[in-house]
Formats: sequence, structure tokens, C-alpha cells
Amino acid sequence: MAEGGRQQAQGCRSAAAQPGLFPGSFCPLPVPAILRAVSAPPNSPVRPTPQLLAALLHPVHASPLEAIMDTQPDLAFYLKDIQGRYVMVNEVLRRRTGRALKGDLLGLTAAEVFTGDTGERTRLQDEQTLLERQELHDVLEFYLTGAGEPIWCLTDKLPLIAPGGEVLGLVGFSRDLPTASRHPDFPRVASALAYIHAHFAEDLRLRDVAAQVGLSTDTLERLVRRVTRLTPKQLLLRVRFEHAVRLLRGTELSVSQVAHACGYSDHSAFSRKFRMMAGLTPQAYRKRLREMGEK
Repeated sequence: MAEGGRQQAQGCRSAAAQPGLFPGSFCPLPVPAILRAVSAPPNSPVRPTPQLLAALLHPVHASPLEAIMDTQPDLAFYLKDIQGRYVMVNEVLRRRTGRALKGDLLGLTAAEVFTGDTGERTRLQDEQTLLERQELHDVLEFYLTGAGEPIWCLTDKLPLIAPGGEVLGLVGFSRDLPTASRHPDFPRVASALAYIHAHFAEDLRLRDVAAQVGLSTDTLERLVRRVTRLTPKQLLLRVRFEHAVRLLRGTELSVSQVAHACGYSDHSAFSRKFRMMAGLTPQAYRKRLREMGEK
């Protein structure tokens, strides 16, 4: 990593002086290397030209990629360098962090932007991608609004790897989950979703749900994924933790009682899962609500 830091430092002065993708004084990703990393493989029949990639990632004025991502209302998008610092973000991510300008995020790590467990969770994900080269796909998480309401999303992170094999940084997306009832196939899966909502505290199996609604397990799984964008396992997890949030907000039940009501016999396992998805423990969530004067 120290070697990569020295290589970046050599290119900082000229790159930082150019407007567009990397405003500010921090050291950006090496642009020529990014162009190689995101281009098609050598044996591809169609390859974007270096000029086209340069116009996309490092234009004269502002990045069209960033502009396009700004038009996506339910998608948080970001690029990070090898040290996990933001080098490009879109408007959704800016709003989630509460910053006044997108530029306020550039050069910062997730641990500097998100406090407490949320920053730690994001930092560990970044290390998986940057240091271990792991691709993260459809990681189910939720973040909290200013009023403490959970917003569910699926997160993907991919390492940007140059042809020479070095990791240059990562690209990430976090997509808010849509309302299932708006999907045209919702009527076909509505009874299954209703059954899951009614029996989420039980030891549910996909085959049992499928039998209840008269569908094969393969058909049910395909419909659930199409309508909710979640696997049946992820859907059950979401339903359980939505109920957990309601109980933490609206009752004085202990965390152990909340865990049991949501299908967990081990409250420690429940707390670990809650922290993994929300970025804070159930106790910390309840404390935040009290500090906001909701209880």
C-alpha cells in the first residue's frame, strides 16, 4: 500500500489541477490506469477507445458518468481509491451523509463520513474489496433516516483491477429496494408474501411457503426475486428486522424479547445481525431514538 501511495503522489499535482472528476487537493486514482481497468478485455470484438473512456472518466468540465448517476433517485454511487477515499459520489450519497456539497465527501474515508458502527461496517466491506479483492453482491442492509426510519437497500462493491493485476480502487452501488406492490407480477406472489409476513417468527422453509400457495419452489423463488429483488432468505430477513425495528421503536420490550418475537432464540445472534445490517446495535438504535425525543 505504501508503494501505491508513492505512485499516486507522483501524479497528484497534475491530476488535481484539472477540473471534473477529481476536484480538491487529495491524491486521486491514477486516471490512465483506471481507463485500462474498466476497458474491455483484449480479445473483445468491440472495445471503447481511450478517447471515449477519457471523456467519460476525466472530461474537460464535469464527468458525464457522475451526471448520469445524479439522475438516479434511489441509487447511491461512488468510486474510491486504494486507500478507501471517495473520489466520485452522486447526489443520493451526498443526501444520505447530510453533507452540503458532494465535494465535501471527496478525499474522506467511510470511517470519517459515517460515525460509529456504520463507519466500521463500511470500512470492513472496503477492506474485503480492496485488500482481499472480493466482489460483494446484493448485500442486504438498511440505513436510518433522520427520523430513525429504516430504508432498505442492496449494496454491491467491485474492485477496479488494472491489467497488470494491481487493485486501483473500487466502485460501489447501493440501491434502495422498491415497493413490491407496484410490480406487475405482484398478484402472482402476493399470497406467498402474506404468508411470510404472518409466519416470519417460525422456522420457515421455502418449500413450505411454496406448498401453501400452490407453486413449485423454483417458480416461487423466481417470482420473489423478480418482484422484490431479494432472495426468499433475504426477504424473510427483511420482514423479521422490519418487525424488530417496530418493536424497538414502539415498545419497552427487552432486546432478548424482541429477538424472540422475530424468530431468534439467541439474542446475541440477533444483535450481531442487526448491527451488521444497520451499522449499530439494537441498544444503540433505541438510544438514538430516545435522544431524538421519540420515546
